[in-house]
Amino acid sequence: MPIVSKYSNERVEKIVQNLLDVLVDDNVSTDLALMCLGNTLSTIITNQVPAKDRAAIIKNFSKALEQSTQQ
Repeated sequence: MPIVSKYSNERVEKIVQNLLDVLVDDNVSTDLALMCLGNTLSTIITNQVPAKDRAAIIKNFSKALEQSTQQ
């Protein structure tokens, strides 16, 4: 069963491209890009996700990341 998102593919792709453009424009290495994105994720989770929900969000995100890189 396909996953249905409440966000359009176009919106997601535009935001992802904007993020990638910043990394490319600053000529960052892979490890620095991953560090920056990881810090961004940590900040978002800490500031916007209730403490009681963080473990589940992290687990689901990690699972989705793993699945997306196996394609």
